[in-house]
Order: sequence, then structure tokens, then C-alpha cells
Amino acid sequence: MARIAAFFLAALLLTVGRAGASDYTWRNVKVGGGGYMPGLIFSPLERGLAYLRSDMGGIYRWDDKAQRWLPLQDDQPDANLRGVESIAPDPVDPNTVYAAVGAYHSFPAAILRSNNRGNKWDVVPVAFRMGGNEEGRAVGERLAVDPNDTSILYFGSRYDGLQRSTDHGKTWSKVASFPYAGLGLSPPNAPPHTGLAFVVFDPKSGKAGTGSSTIFVGVADPGEHHLYRSNDAGKSWAPVKGEPAATLLPEQAQLDAKGVLYITYTDHPGPYGLKDGAVFKLDTSKTAWTNITPERVLPQPNGGFIGLSLDRQKTDTLVVASSYRPGGDTIFRSTDGGSTWQDVRALSTRDVSSVPFLYWGEKQADFGWWITGLAIDPFDSGHIGYTTGATIYGSHQLLNADKKTAMVWTPWVEGVEQTAVITLTSPAKGVSLISGFGDIGGFVHADLAQSMPITANPMFTNTNTIDYAEAAPNVIVRSGTRSQHNKPSYSLAYSTDFGATWAPLKAPLPAGYTEIPDDKLGYNYGDPYIDANIVVSADGKTFVVMTPEPVLSDDRGAHWSKVKGLPAHHGWIVPDRFDGKRFYAMDFDNAVVRVSTDGARNFRPLGTTGLPADIKADEPKRREGVQALYATPKKQGDLWLNAQGQLYHSTDGGKHFAISATGLKISHLDFGKAAPGRPNMAIYAIGTKDSVTAIWQSLDDAKSWTRINDASHEYFRAFRRIAADKNVFGRVYVATDGRGIVLGEPRH
Repeated sequence: MARIAAFFLAALLLTVGRAGASDYTWRNVKVGGGGYMPGLIFSPLERGLAYLRSDMGGIYRWDDKAQRWLPLQDDQPDANLRGVESIAPDPVDPNTVYAAVGAYHSFPAAILRSNNRGNKWDVVPVAFRMGGNEEGRAVGERLAVDPNDTSILYFGSRYDGLQRSTDHGKTWSKVASFPYAGLGLSPPNAPPHTGLAFVVFDPKSGKAGTGSSTIFVGVADPGEHHLYRSNDAGKSWAPVKGEPAATLLPEQAQLDAKGVLYITYTDHPGPYGLKDGAVFKLDTSKTAWTNITPERVLPQPNGGFIGLSLDRQKTDTLVVASSYRPGGDTIFRSTDGGSTWQDVRALSTRDVSSVPFLYWGEKQADFGWWITGLAIDPFDSGHIGYTTGATIYGSHQLLNADKKTAMVWTPWVEGVEQTAVITLTSPAKGVSLISGFGDIGGFVHADLAQSMPITANPMFTNTNTIDYAEAAPNVIVRSGTRSQHNKPSYSLAYSTDFGATWAPLKAPLPAGYTEIPDDKLGYNYGDPYIDANIVVSADGKTFVVMTPEPVLSDDRGAHWSKVKGLPAHHGWIVPDRFDGKRFYAMDFDNAVVRVSTDGARNFRPLGTTGLPADIKADEPKRREGVQALYATPKKQGDLWLNAQGQLYHSTDGGKHFAISATGLKISHLDFGKAAPGRPNMAIYAIGTKDSVTAIWQSLDDAKSWTRINDASHEYFRAFRRIAADKNVFGRVYVATDGRGIVLGEPRH
């Protein structure tokens, strides 16, 4: 009986449970927007109903009553479905909406169908591939519902021509009669193509129940013809005569009530790399083209035009947006069908006090770039929104342009968290969370409901590492890529007041450099000096920077000395979280830990036992790579190592390791406040079991684990980092790739 009992006890310890997932609530830490949204789409049927399509963060719907955007795909486990290629609200039923989703053409895509405004989706896998986060993602809309027979949908694919469904999107087939078959996916990882840019039905060409006979489709791949028309409900097609030069590629199109089709053009898929563009309108009754390009007399290169919206309340009134224009992008408005234009930017101011990272360290927020999602509310001519590379702006003062008076724009982002988070940590005291992002720098979250960016000394584009001193948590260090918005040209910084203020650090640079040259600014992926990571000792006195030959400073960067005794393959240097003089480094070539007891000046190898002989594959290779070695807070010599998909634990500073009975393949972990009555800190992890990646909690030193996120909070399983609160039991912060920082805590 004793052997049987022991067997069941061992099985219990190895069990990875799901109990507890429903006991957690989840929400976002506030940043506010943060990423590029290619499309903004209003419902044509209901005031206050709108959708956002993002390139790597899923779909959002505007809740007019709550005055916030609602994420609609948080229950989606497939990471590729976070890239949204197109959204099509049903033109007859406001509750029905469709979406085409697939971030990259290397992975399968799907059409989503919903009859409750996206609260729940029916996922229809499709054979054709998409590229919601590839070049050409600003075109549209590719997906369209026939207003005269809503069982018929068309989708202009990137690689496989024109696709059609006749059963409300349940099944799809290629339209064999369409002249352009697409460039295909040969080889499978071929460079991305834009393919078909839009599908536009003429609602006056049919009647309810019979379908529309006239359909327009734009082709944005290089070729002789870029606009095709069918007059027999898609049975046959012909290029539209007299179209613009073949070098111009169509981006977006809308048809007005008089039968005039407006089209924006570029010379490149976009949203970047544009040198030329135009705006044309086509009188579809006469097949008469008119060039209505704003500022068409200016010398080239002048960027292109992508964003387009018609005012459905005012005939001949429309707006278009420039894209990639030297000197900054703008929105042009015309009230006479494009004969004359007014520059909206010239009348505009921005109030970004609610989302202050949009200042980028400057006195005034920029009007924006990559302005591709552009929409006038079909029920309110004064209400307009547009998307940029970092946010969505909205205003109810568009009609001020008629009086040539100022209009104010504010971030229209409440509820939107579309960011790629690189790193984060929850210090022992002072503030709840400090985070580092791609593109938008970092944040000090003293208040989790407020956007509180780090914008000085220096400001980073990408923040790669953050560390705090365990025994002196007011001392914080960070590393990253310096932004062009502020100088001096440092890529390291420290704070002694919990991140309220910062001072730059300047570690030794390669021979011949006195500062980081301007041509090295921006995104220096892999530069071993400019983007070196940094850590701080437990007492806050020693900074260690992991340049190719690591260096340390114990006088806040006034002087630096080389770290001795480390081999080439040591991953990250890890400070002990109790003893300010102790540091560790993993020798991945020899599977041993090296230790320093003199403040990182000298390292020596230990006779480490208990680890696999070959752990070279576990060495972090990238600046954003996850470290394999961890030190437990407030415990001297308590180490954890991820190796060969297993978790190993040492309580003697790396001399001996024992495998932990996790049942999980862990990609990242952190330590939080102990559960009531428990002696050890709780451990939280991003881990995978049976091909399911989830968020897990252990209360018994990794002997057993409980999944704490559920099927309603999958976040595409695009988890990058995890941080646990040291002062609130159960609270955990998860860095995602596309849905910002999500916060989980026990339900009360």
C-alpha cells in the first residue's frame, strides 16, 4: 500500500492542473494604443458602431455606450490570426460582421463570421494565405458583402486571385473567370505581394434578393491593368479602360451614391517606401477618369496616398491621406469632388495628455505617419477618425474646416492595447511595474490605469532590459535603442528614485567611437556595443553591462573595468538577489555555473553537477532573448535554470542542480509574493504542455502547477515575458506580442 500511495503522490506532484483558471480576472495595464492600425471601418447601418483592424493585435469594436474599444479575439489561441487583413460589416444586418485574418503568408489563415458583433466568432479555415502584418496591409477593403444578397461575399486575396462564397462565408472557391489569378506561393516563403486590393459592389446594380451585377476589383500587383469590372455578377470581367499609368498601384476605393468611384494610388505596396502616388475618380456611368490628386504640381518624390473616406451625408465631400510624404503626412478634404482641397493638418492641434508617450519627448505631438485607416462617420459629417503608426486620432470638429477654424484631435484609443512588449519587471517596492516596449520605449506604472512613459535621459525606441536592485529597489537600470527624439546618444540609463527620474550611462564603446554615431541610431539589432544589456547588484551599487567583453561600474558609470573569468558563451550575467557581491553566469559550453563573490570583477567555475552535458542550445543569442538562469529574490544562492525543456533548481549557488517535477516546458518565469501560509515565494511561468502554451502558477517551488488563464483569455498565446507582483499575492503581469501587458489577479 505504501508503494501505491507513493506512486499516486508522485503523480499528483507531476500533475499540471487547470483548476483555478476561472478564479482569475484579466485586464490590460494602461498604455493606450501603441501600434499601427491599418483600417478603421464604420458600420453603414448603426450610429456608434465601428471596428478597428490591427496588423498584429486582433480586432476591436467601438462600444459607444461605454466609450471604449473592446478586443474581440482574446479567446483566440492561434497567433497567426491576430493579423487582420480585412473587416466587412454586413450591409443589411448590423449584428453580422466578417473578417479575414492571417498575419503571415507562411501560416494558414481564416475567415471569421459573427452574428453578434464579434463577441463570438465562427472560425472558417481557408486554403488561401493572408498577410495582415506584411507589406500592402493598408489596402481595402479586400472583403466585401453583396448588399443585394448578403449570402454572397468576395475576398481579394494576396496570392490566389479572387475568392467567392455564396453561403455567408462558410465555404470559399476561386473565381475562375477573374483575369488575374495571383502570383501564388511558390516557393512557400516567397516575398509578400499585395495581390487584390479591394472589392466594391455597386448597390444600384441589383435589388434585394437578386444580388448586385456590377462589381469592381483592384489589383495592386505590378502589371498592365489594375482595375477590373464585372457587369454580370462576376460571370465575366474586363479591365476598365483609360485607367491611370500602370506604375500606379491602387490602394483603397469607395463608390458614392452618384456612381463615382474614388481610388487612392501609390507606387509601392506600402505603408512605407512610397515615392509617388495619386488620387483619381471614375465616373462609372461614362467610364471617365479624372485626376484629382492634391498637390499634384509638387515635385516628386512626394509620397503616395492611401487613406480614403467619403462623407455619406454630403455629396462630393471626401478626405484622403498622404502616406510617407517628406515633411510629414496630412489629411486633405474636398467638398467639390476633388477639384479643390484643404490641408486639414494646417488647422489641427493634438491633445495627447491622456496618452503622453505620443509626445515622443517633444513639446507637440506629431500629426502622424502611415495614415491609412481614415473614416468619416456615415451618420455625422463632423466625426472623423484616422490611424497612424502609433495611435488612432479622433475628432468631432471636421466641419471646422468649412470655417477654416482650428480643430482638436485626441487619441481615440480607450481600450486599445496593441503593442509588442519586450521586457518587464515588478520591483519589491516603490512602483507596481516597469516595462519596456518595441517602438514606444518604456513605462513606469505607479498607477496601472495610467499611461506613464519614460521620455528622457534617454528616451528609447526599444527597451531591451530592465533590472532593479533587490535590497535597494529604488535603483533601477535599463538598456535600449536611443530614440532620434532626444540626445545625448546613450543606450543605458539608471534611476535612484523608482524610475521617477533617470540619468544616462555611457559604457565603453568600440575603439574609435566617442559617442554613438547617428547612422547607428534606430534599430541596431544585434549590435554588441550599442544595444548591450545591463543588470544591477542586489545592493544597487554595481552595474554590469554585457558588451562582448562585459564591464562593470561601482560609481554610477564614472569609471568602468572589465569583468574577468568568463568564457565567450555565458548568456546573461545574473546578480544574486540577496548578496550584493555575488553574480552568476552560465557557461553553456561546459554546462557549469561560474560565480563571482567580489562584485562581478572575477568569475570562477564551479564543479556544477546535475545538469545535462549539452545545453548550448539554451544560450540566449539575441538581445531580446530570454535568459535561462534565474535567481530567487531574497535568497542567497537560490538559482533556477531552463535547459533542454526542463527546469532545474539549485539551493547552493549553482554547485548542484536537481530537476524540478514541472511537467511543463517553461519559456519564462518570475517570483511573486508567497501565498498565505506558504514559506516560499509563488512562481509564475509561461509554459507549454501538450502543445498548449498558457500562464501557470506554482505555490510549492515548482513541484506542481496550476493554469491560471482560461479559454476566454488566450491572447493568441503570444506571450513573451512574465513578471509577478512582490507585494500582492496572485497578481501577475504578462507581456504579449500584440495585446500589450495583461494583468491577472485572483477573483475576489
